[in-house]
Amino acid sequence: MSQPSYHVVAIGNAIVDVLSQSTDAFLAERAMTKGSMQLVFSPEEADALYADMGPGTEASGGSAANTVAGIAALGGQCGFIGQVADDQLGQVFAHDIQAAGVRFGTAVRAGEPTTARCLIFVTPDGQRTMNTFLGASQFLPEAALDRDLIADAAILYLEGYLWDPEEPRAAMRAAIALARDAGRKVAFTLSDVFCISRHGDDFRKLIADGQVDILFANENELVALAQTEDFEAAVTQLSDQVPTLVVTRGEHGALAVQDGERTEVPAEPVERVVDTTGAGDLFAAGFLHGQAQGWNAARSLKLGAVCAAEIISHFGARAQVDLKQLAADRLG
Repeated sequence: MSQPSYHVVAIGNAIVDVLSQSTDAFLAERAMTKGSMQLVFSPEEADALYADMGPGTEASGGSAANTVAGIAALGGQCGFIGQVADDQLGQVFAHDIQAAGVRFGTAVRAGEPTTARCLIFVTPDGQRTMNTFLGASQFLPEAALDRDLIADAAILYLEGYLWDPEEPRAAMRAAIALARDAGRKVAFTLSDVFCISRHGDDFRKLIADGQVDILFANENELVALAQTEDFEAAVTQLSDQVPTLVVTRGEHGALAVQDGERTEVPAEPVERVVDTTGAGDLFAAGFLHGQAQGWNAARSLKLGAVCAAEIISHFGARAQVDLKQLAADRLG
């Protein structure tokens, strides 16, 4: 097996995030569930919601894209595969993620729908409520996969959000096979409880078939996947099925069970939580970067916690300090 040139290559929704400060009253008026993600199914609905937003900032986003951007900021070599349309937002996404140091060359898709966008409303307590129009991202075909790039990465990282549409689901299954044939690891994030409610059987089969080496979940996702209300029982169940299980627990820190050994770390101190957008994504960035460097679970978890704490201390899902230097300062 050849040495990989890339640490992590991710496949996910190619989304332009639009972030705006909001209020609890605004969310209540529009029947939004605070802190959740809901899909917007038409461009007209997305346009109407966008028109109601206050002043916002735009950046390339999407869960897996945020993660590889974080790994690149830590000094890792990364690539991203995701579908954008031939429009202005597609250009924004491509420029932004390439400027972050991530290899991105997926061919644009002509015609409708437009490039995906996620309208993110951030309340004063830092909670983010997301409304996502998936647009072109849900039409990623298997033909768009960069097969050589996937085979040349130590870890293939997949997001559960992209499992919903049929075309990218088939593409991700093909990518898993490519990574497996090349002797690489596959990491998978469950993304959201609603993904499990729709595709839990698929996820459970992937895990049972030994197709996932590193599984990321938060507490709610973990118990949903395990189909139990008992958190510890869920940890035991899933850690018996994957070589590495990583569970984030918000202010209570995170844990990993790697090859049967459990490790826990506390959350890093944060003076004030400004915006939780991207917290899980950047935690995954820190952990995966550590794993790609050959670190143990404890050190990888620590880096994940450091990255997550940095990202929730400001607005937006991209680091505002030198993550590489921050990691050196906090981990030595």
